[in-house]
Amino acid sequence: MEPSALRKAGSEQEEGFVGPPRRVADLGMVSNLWRSNSSLFKGWRPQCPFGNDKQESLSSWIPENIKKKECMYFVESSKLSDAGKVVCQCGYTRERHLEEATKPDTSQGTQWDPKKHVHEMPTDAFGDVVFTGLSREVKKYVRVSQDTPSSTIYHLMTQHWGLDVPNLLISVTGGAKNFNMKPRLKSIFRRGLVKVAQTTGAWVITGGSHAGVMKQVGEAVRDFSLSSSYKEGEVITIGVATWGTVHRREGLIHPTGSFPAEYILDEDGQGNLTCLDSNHSHFILVDDGTHGQYGVEIPLRTRLEKFISEQTKERGGVAIKIPIVCVVLEGGPGTLQTIYNATTNGTPCVVVEGSGRVADVIAQVANLPVSDITVSLIQQKLSVFFQEMFETFTESRIVEWTKKIQDIVRRRQLLTVFREGKDGQQDVDVAILQALLKASRSQDHFGHENWDHQLKLAVAWNRVDIARSEIFTDEWQWKPSDLHPMMTAALISNKPEFVKLFLENGVQLKEFVTWDTLLYLYENLEPSCLFHSKLQKVLAEEPERLACTPAAPRLQMHHVAQVLRELLGDFTQPLYPWPQHSDRPRLLLPVPHIKLNVQGVSLRSLYKRSSGHVTFTMDPVRDLLIWAIVQNRRELAGIIWAQSQDCIAGALACSKILKELSKEEEDTDSSEEMLALAEECEHRAIGVFTECYRKDEERAQKLLIRVSEAWGKTTCLQLALEAKDMKFVSHGGVQAFLTKVWWGQLCVDNGLWRVTLCMLAFPLLLTGLISFREKRLQEVSSPVARARAFFTAPVVVFHLNILSYFAFLCLFAYVLMVDFQPTPSWCECAIYLWLFSLVCEETRQLFYDPDECGLMKKAALYFSDFWNKLDVGAILLFVAGLTCRLIPATLYPGRVILSLDFILFCLRLMHIFTVSKTLGPKIIIVKRMMKDVFFFLFLLAVWVVSFGVAKQAILIHNERRVDWLFRGAVYHSYLTIFGQIPGYIDGVNFNPEHCSPNGTDPYKPKCPESDVTQQRPAFPEWLTVLLLCLYLLFTNILLLNLLIAMFNYTFQQVQEHTDQIWKFQRHDLIEEYHSRPAAPPPFILLSHLQLFIKRVILKTPAKRHKQLKNKLEKNEEAALLSWEIYLKENYLQNQQFQQKQRPEQKIEDISNKNPMGRTGLRGRGSLSCFGPNHTLYPMVTRWRRNEDGAICRKSIKKMLEVLVVKLPLSEHWALPGGSREPGETLPQKLKRILRQEHWLSFENLLARSTEVYKGYMDDPRNTDNAWIETVAVSIHFQDHNDAELNRLNSSLHVCDSGASIRWQVVDRRIPLYANHKTLLQKVAAEFGAHY
Repeated sequence: MEPSALRKAGSEQEEGFVGPPRRVADLGMVSNLWRSNSSLFKGWRPQCPFGNDKQESLSSWIPENIKKKECMYFVESSKLSDAGKVVCQCGYTRERHLEEATKPDTSQGTQWDPKKHVHEMPTDAFGDVVFTGLSREVKKYVRVSQDTPSSTIYHLMTQHWGLDVPNLLISVTGGAKNFNMKPRLKSIFRRGLVKVAQTTGAWVITGGSHAGVMKQVGEAVRDFSLSSSYKEGEVITIGVATWGTVHRREGLIHPTGSFPAEYILDEDGQGNLTCLDSNHSHFILVDDGTHGQYGVEIPLRTRLEKFISEQTKERGGVAIKIPIVCVVLEGGPGTLQTIYNATTNGTPCVVVEGSGRVADVIAQVANLPVSDITVSLIQQKLSVFFQEMFETFTESRIVEWTKKIQDIVRRRQLLTVFREGKDGQQDVDVAILQALLKASRSQDHFGHENWDHQLKLAVAWNRVDIARSEIFTDEWQWKPSDLHPMMTAALISNKPEFVKLFLENGVQLKEFVTWDTLLYLYENLEPSCLFHSKLQKVLAEEPERLACTPAAPRLQMHHVAQVLRELLGDFTQPLYPWPQHSDRPRLLLPVPHIKLNVQGVSLRSLYKRSSGHVTFTMDPVRDLLIWAIVQNRRELAGIIWAQSQDCIAGALACSKILKELSKEEEDTDSSEEMLALAEECEHRAIGVFTECYRKDEERAQKLLIRVSEAWGKTTCLQLALEAKDMKFVSHGGVQAFLTKVWWGQLCVDNGLWRVTLCMLAFPLLLTGLISFREKRLQEVSSPVARARAFFTAPVVVFHLNILSYFAFLCLFAYVLMVDFQPTPSWCECAIYLWLFSLVCEETRQLFYDPDECGLMKKAALYFSDFWNKLDVGAILLFVAGLTCRLIPATLYPGRVILSLDFILFCLRLMHIFTVSKTLGPKIIIVKRMMKDVFFFLFLLAVWVVSFGVAKQAILIHNERRVDWLFRGAVYHSYLTIFGQIPGYIDGVNFNPEHCSPNGTDPYKPKCPESDVTQQRPAFPEWLTVLLLCLYLLFTNILLLNLLIAMFNYTFQQVQEHTDQIWKFQRHDLIEEYHSRPAAPPPFILLSHLQLFIKRVILKTPAKRHKQLKNKLEKNEEAALLSWEIYLKENYLQNQQFQQKQRPEQKIEDISNKNPMGRTGLRGRGSLSCFGPNHTLYPMVTRWRRNEDGAICRKSIKKMLEVLVVKLPLSEHWALPGGSREPGETLPQKLKRILRQEHWLSFENLLARSTEVYKGYMDDPRNTDNAWIETVAVSIHFQDHNDAELNRLNSSLHVCDSGASIRWQVVDRRIPLYANHKTLLQKVAAEFGAHY
C-alpha cells in the first residue's frame, strides 16, 4: 500500500501555511561559519549520554550517507528579510551563503533554478537534542536532503537510532494551526492514539511541529509518559518537518554531530516559522536548500511511509508487511487531498468526527449513498464547517471537492469515521485497528486467506480484544488445524491471551504439540533465557556434534531431557528418550497461505501436507508446560497448567525446576520472579490436593505415591520433598498419610502407652490391646501375623531402637566410668558388637538405592544430612579411641578419646527427639540459634582478647610460660564475664605467697609488678580497675543483651515456620525407619546378614515399598487422573469465585457494569456518561374535573390528570423530566418547558414533593456500561383553584418548534413510554385513583 501519495507537494499538509510567507526571517547563522569561524566552537562539546564508540560510529556514518542541500549561487530576490536585508530567491541572506556562492558568475544566469543552483554536501545537523527549560529527555534528529533514499533513513532509524521495526505505521495528518476540540473528544483521541501505538508497537508519524494536530499528538505522548511506569512501553513519535521552516534551527548545527544540542522552544518569536514539538521522540528535518518554504517534506514523507509499509516484520514466527493507516483531524483543502490520495492508493483512513472542517464534512456524508452527495449538500456542509473561509470557495472548487468526496466515500472499505459513543466505540485505538481489518477485506484477499491475514495482524498487534470482536465471529468457522501456526507464533511471542483465545476456539494441545513443534519451540527460546544457555552448554559438550551433517538440526529433545534431569534431579528418569537409529517421521500438516519464518526455519515447512504419520509426544500438555516454565512465563504457564492431566505432579515439578533455575540465575529480579512463580505452582498443587482430600482421603493419598510416568517415574510426594515445598508437605492430608505410614498396619489411634506395653510384654498382643487397620489382623486367632505387623510398624521399630540406643549409652557410660580394664571385659566387648551393628546399618543406608541414583549421587545425598555426618564422625572417633585403647602404651589417651566420643553419641539423641511434636520444633530453633552463637563469639573474642592482653601486659612482666600466658590473656578474661574477678587486679587482696616472683613455680602464676621493699603492688591500680569496669560494661551488659536480642529475633523468625519445617523433616525420619530392619541393634546383624545374601549373592534389586511409591494399573490410573482433573476444575472455579469476591475485584466488576446484567449493547450508547445516569421525573398531577368543577370518576374511582410533554421526532408523550447536570436541581427538558423566571418556584414545589420511586430504571437506552437511575416524585394539586397550579399553568411555554405540552388523563392506554407508565401507576395507586 502507498499511504501518502497522500499529499500534494506545495499544498498544505498541515494547514495554516497556504502559500509561502510574505517575509522571511533572518536566521543570522550561516553554515560556512562552521568553516571560517570554527575557533568559536572549539572545545564546545556537550557530554554525550551514550558510549563514545556509538557516538563516533554515528558521527562517521551519517556524513558519509546523508546529505544536506546548500544554495551555491546567490540570485537576489525582490523580497527583503525581517531585518530588511537582501535575500536570495532561496530565502537565505547573503551571509548565509558560501563565499563562492556570492561571487559574480554570469554563466549561472539571473533566474534561480534549484536543480542547477542547489548542491548536496554532507549534513551538518544530527545527533541528540534536548529542549531547554523543558524535559531533559534526549531526542534524536537529523537534517536530510529531500532526495535522500528512504532505505537510508530507514537504516538510520532501525540500526543507529535503535528503533524496533514497527508492527503498524500511523500517519497523523490534519490542521497545522491550533484548533479547538471538545475536551472529551480530545481526551478520547489522545488516550486512543497512545494506546494503539503502545500496545501494537507502532510508529506515529506527524509533521513534528508544535502546532495543530502535531501538538495534540505530542501532548498525548507527554500525558502517557507522565502517567506510566518506567519502560512500560515507549511511544515512538517521528516528526518529519521542513528544515527551512524550523525556528532557531541554528542551535542544531554542528559538523560532527551534537550530543546533545540545546533547542529553545520560542513560540512568541517564531513569526511565520514553526518550532519543533518537544514531545516527539525523533525528528527528520527535510532540506531542499530553501528557507521559509512549507511542504518540502511531503514527497519524502510519502516515499518513506510507502517504503516502511513494504517492509516485513518478523516476530514470533509470523511475518507480515507493516500495515499503515492515516488518521485525520480537522484540516483544510490539503487534508482533503491527503485523504483522496490515501484512499486512491489503498491506505485506510480514520476520520475523527467532531474535530472540525474537512474531517466533519466527510463524517457527515460518509454513510450516505454516493448519489445523495450532491454539490448543494457539500456547499451546505462547507458553509457550516468553513464559516470563515467559505466566501473564498468558488463554484468550480466546490464541484471539485464534491467529486473528491464522492470518490472517497465510494471506497467505503477504506474509510472509517470515529464517532464518540458510536457502536460502543470509546477509544480511537479500536477504530484504527477496525479500519485496518476492514481494509484487509479488500479484493486482495478472499475466504480463508482474508481471515488468516486479519488474524496475523491481530496477533502482531497483540490485540486479543480486536480478534474476539472482529475475527472470531459467526462469519467464519475456524478449523483448529488452521490456528496451529498462529498458536505457535503466540507461544513464541509470549501472548497468553491469544493462546487462551485459540484454546477457546477449538485448538487441542494434544493435536497441536508434536515432536517437530516441540523441537521448533525449543529452537526459538529467548536468547536471554537461562535454560537456553544451559542447552547451548550441553550442545557444546555433545561428543557427536562433529559427526552431525550440516543439514541435521543440532538440537534434539534428548538434549532438553538432559538439562531437565539436572533440574529435576537424578531420582527421575529422562523425560524424552534418546533418538533411535531409524529416522522418525516429520510433522507435516497443511497450513496454506501463511508466510512464517523464524531463524531460518519456516513454520510453513513445518506444517505442510504429507502422507507420513504424525509423531505425538507422551504428554503434550506437560511438554508445553515445561517449555513455558523454563522461560519463566507466568501467565502462559497458568493457562497451560489448567489444561494439564497430572496437575499436582506437574505443579510440583514446575516448582522444583524454577527453584533450581533461580539458584543459577544471575539477574536478581528474574530470580525473584522465578521463586514467586515456584510458590504459585506450589499453591496450585496444594489447592487441587485440598479439593481431592476433602472429597476422598484415600484416593487423594493414592495420588501422593502414584508413580507418574509423565514426570520421570517419580511421585508427587518425592517431587515435593526434592523441591523443598514445605507448605505442601505440611498439608494436613500429607501429614495424615505420613502418620499412616508411621503406624504401619496399626491403627493411628493406638496410644503410645499401649505400644510400649506390648513391646515390653508382647503376649499382650493376643489380648486385643492393640487395634489393627486390616480386619484379618483384628482376629486374635492369627498371632504370628499380628506380631509381624506389630514389630514391622515404623513406630515400633523406632521405639525399639530408642530403647536399644539408651541401653547402648548406659553400657558405654558404665564401661568408661566403672569397668575400663587393660583387657576388655565382656561389657566392653558387647559395646564393640553393638557399634559394629551400627556401622553395618549406616553402610546399608549408604548403599540403599531404590531409585537407582548411582553410588556417587547416593553418597552425596547421604552426607548432605547433618545427622549422618555426626554418625560417621562418632564411629571414626570410636575407631581411633579403640585403636589407642588396644595399645597398652596409649591406654589412657584411648579412654579420653572414647569419653569425648560418648558426647557425640549423646548428641545423636537430638535426632531421635525430632519425631516429637513438642521437642521437634524446639530442636530446629536450637540449630538456628547455634549460628547466632558462633557469630556472637567473634564479637566476644575481640573484647576478651583485647582486655586480656592489656591486663596481662600491665600486671605481669615477661611471662614466658605458654600455659600461664594463655590463662592470663584469655582464660581469666573469659571467666571474668561470669563473675570470677582476679583478686590481685586492684591490689587490695594482693598476697605474694599466692604467686611466684620469678615464675619458676609451675603451679603458681607469676607475681604482678610490685614494690619488694614495701610489699605492695607497683602497677597503676586505677587503670586496671577502669579497664575492668569498661570490660564488664561491654561484655556483661552490651554483648550478652545483644545475644539475647539475637536469640529473640531468631525465635520470632523461625517460630512462624518451625511447624512447617518440623513436618517437612519428619518425613526423613519416617522413611528411615520405614525402610529399616525391624530388629534393633545389635540383633539387627541378623537382618543385615539376610540382606547381604539377598542383595550380593542372589542379586535381588532394592525396591521402594508400595506405601511410598506405588505403580497403578492403567485402568485404575486413568480413573484416578480423571477424578483429579474433575477436582482441578472445581479448584479453578473456586479460585475464580474467590477472585471475584475480593474487594478490589468487586469494585472493578461493579464499576461501569449494569447492575441488572447484560443488555447486549456495549459502550454508553446514547446516554451521556458511563455508569449510572441520574434522572429526575416529577409527576405533576391534578384531579380531572367537569365543567361545574366536580371531580370526574370512572368505576367509582377518581380520575387524575398528569402534565406530559412531547418533543420533536418523538412518537410518545413523556413525563417532563430527564437527566440533570451535576449541581443542577431541574432537568434540562423541564427547563425547556418552563419560563426561566418560574424555575425557582418549581424548585420549591420539588422540595414539597413526595418520593415515589428511586433506583434503576428499565430503559431501551441502557447498555452494559451505562444505565439510568431515576428519582420519581409526585407533585399533586388537590384544589383546582390552587395559586401554585395557576402559576404553573401560566409559566408553561415551548422553546422548541414541534414540541407540545398538555394535561393528559391518567389511564392504562395513555401513550407514554412504558417505564413512565410504571411510575405513573404507582402514583395512581397512592391516591386510589383510576388507572
